[in-house]
Amino acid sequence: MTLNETLLEPVDRAAPGTPLLQIRNLEVGFKTQSGFVKAVRGVDLTLNAGESLAIVGESGSGKSTTAQAIIDLLPGAGQVTGGQILFEGQDLTGFSAKQMEDVRGSQIGYVPQDPMSNLNPVWSIGFQVEEAIRANGGAQGRKAIRARAIEVLKEAGLSDADQRLKQFPHQFSGGMRQRVLIGIGLSARPKLLIADEPTSALDVTVQRVILDHLETLTRDFGTSVLFITHDLGLAVERAQQVVVMYQGKIVEAGPSAEILANPLHPYTKRLVAAAPSLASRRIQSVKTATRDEITISAEGAAEDRLLARAEERESAAPGADLIQVKNLSKLYKIRQGGFKTSDLLAVNDVSFGIKKGTTTALVGESGSGKSTVAKLVLQLESITSGNITFDGREVGNLTGKELFTFRRRVQPVFQDPYGSLDPVYSVAHTIAEPLKVHKIGDGKSRLARVRELLDQVSLPASMMDRYPNELSGGQRQRIAIARALALKPEVIVLDEAVSALDVLVQGQILELLADLQAELDLTYLFITHDLAVVRLIADEVCVMQKGQVVEAATTDEVFSNPQQEYTQRLLEAIPGANFTFGR
Repeated sequence: MTLNETLLEPVDRAAPGTPLLQIRNLEVGFKTQSGFVKAVRGVDLTLNAGESLAIVGESGSGKSTTAQAIIDLLPGAGQVTGGQILFEGQDLTGFSAKQMEDVRGSQIGYVPQDPMSNLNPVWSIGFQVEEAIRANGGAQGRKAIRARAIEVLKEAGLSDADQRLKQFPHQFSGGMRQRVLIGIGLSARPKLLIADEPTSALDVTVQRVILDHLETLTRDFGTSVLFITHDLGLAVERAQQVVVMYQGKIVEAGPSAEILANPLHPYTKRLVAAAPSLASRRIQSVKTATRDEITISAEGAAEDRLLARAEERESAAPGADLIQVKNLSKLYKIRQGGFKTSDLLAVNDVSFGIKKGTTTALVGESGSGKSTVAKLVLQLESITSGNITFDGREVGNLTGKELFTFRRRVQPVFQDPYGSLDPVYSVAHTIAEPLKVHKIGDGKSRLARVRELLDQVSLPASMMDRYPNELSGGQRQRIAIARALALKPEVIVLDEAVSALDVLVQGQILELLADLQAELDLTYLFITHDLAVVRLIADEVCVMQKGQVVEAATTDEVFSNPQQEYTQRLLEAIPGANFTFGR
C-alpha cells in the first residue's frame, strides 16, 4: 500500500448529537480541459445545533469546496455530482436557484477568506452592508435598513459605526474589513455561519480579537459555526468537533480535544507535527523532559529535530555580530492634501545585533516597523538617523560598486512568492537572473548553477522550464529562496516568508531554511508577526511595537520568561496557548 493510499484510509470516531447540518456521501467535481476532476469524494459530516465544527486540511484538500457546495457557490466549472446536503432535514442539492437565495444569508451566513477581494473597492462600506441586509430581508424601508447597518457594524465591534458606513474598504485595516464581513455574514441572524479561513491574513493578536468576537456573537445569536482552516491548532482551540480532510476525503473526525490528544490517522499526525502553534507548545513541554522520556517515531522525528536544534542554540558559543543596528530611526513625510504633510516615525531608535550563522527574528503586529527595518537593512530605504554596519562597514554610506557588492552578499526573500516572481520568466530564467546581473559565468555555467540550486531547495531539475502560475505556493517560495542563494550570500532577510503558506508547506520551508543555514553557514534576519514560527527557527528575538524594540532576548528567554506585557499578549495570542502535551 502506498503512502497516499494509507493517508486516504479513514479512521472512525463517534460524534453524538442533534444535527442541524448533515452531509451524506457528497461528491463534487470540476470540468477542466484535461477532463472531469473530483475535488470532494464521499464526504460525510454532521454539525449539531448550537455547536462549532472545523474542517481542517491543506490547500487542495477539498475543505473550501465542501463549504461552497453547501450554499451553492461553487465556481462555474464546479458541480455537485452526488450525495446529500441536509439542512434542518431538507436536501439543499435539490433546491432551485430561487430557493437557495432564500436560504443563503438569511439561514446560512458566509464569511469568505480575503476581505479585500470580497469587498467591492468602489462601493462604500455602508452600501455593501445595506445591500446584504436588503437581500436577506433583514429590514424594510431606507431608514430601517440604514439603522440596521449601523447596528451590524456595532455588533461587529466597529466604533463610530455611523461614520464608518461612509468609508471605503481601502480606508479600513485588515481586521476592520474582516469585522465587516463577519457583520454581513451574521446580519440576518442565520442558524449556521460558514467561516472560510476568516483570519488567515491577520496578525495573531488581531486574529484572537476577531475570533473571540465571532465566538461571542454566535453564542449570543445561537448560531452554529462551520469553520474552515488549514491550522489544526486554531481548529482545536475554536471548535468542539474537528474533521480532517485530505485529497477530497475525510480521514479523521471527532471531538477536538481527542483529535489533539490522540490523533489516529497518519495525516492528522502530520498536521499536529507541522502546526507551528502546536509545535511551539510541544517544544516547551519536551524541553523539560530528558531525552529518555521522549518517544521518537516517524511522527515525532520533526519534534526531536526541533529539540536538538534548541539544545544546539543554547550550547553554541557566542560569536561576533555580522550585522549591527544602532539607534536606527526612519521618518516618513505623509501628504495630507495640498501642501500639508505630517511626520510618521516608523522606526524609532532601534538597536540589535545579528551574529554570524544565527537567526534573529523581528516580531510584532502590522505597523510595528519590523518590515521597515528589513528595508533599511537591505538599503531599499534611506536611513533617517542611526546606522547599520555589515561586516564592519556602514551600509548607509555605500554607493556605486560598494552598494552593488553589498547587495550580492545580503539577499531578500519576500512574503508573497507569486508577487515576487515575474510571471513571464521561467524558473531557470528567474534563478539565473541575479547571476546575469552580476555578470557571473556564462550560459552553460549558469544553467549548471540553476540545477545545483534547485537540488539545494529540494526541487527537481525538470521544473526549470515551468512558470510561476504552474507551481504551488510552497514551490514558488522554494524558487524565491533558490534565487536568493544564487549569489552565495552571507545574509538572507526573510520578510514574512512563510506567513502565506499552509502549515505543512510552512513546516517544510522552515526545515529547508534550517538545513540551508547549517550547510551554508547563513545568517538570517527573520521578519514575522507569528511568535509560534519564531520558536522553531530563531536564536534571538526582538519584539517591536510602534516602531520601537520593547524586548530583546534569546528565544528561550522570551518564551519562558517574557518581561513586557506586549510580549505576553503576543504569546497568549498563539492558537493553543493553553494546550499541554503528555510525554
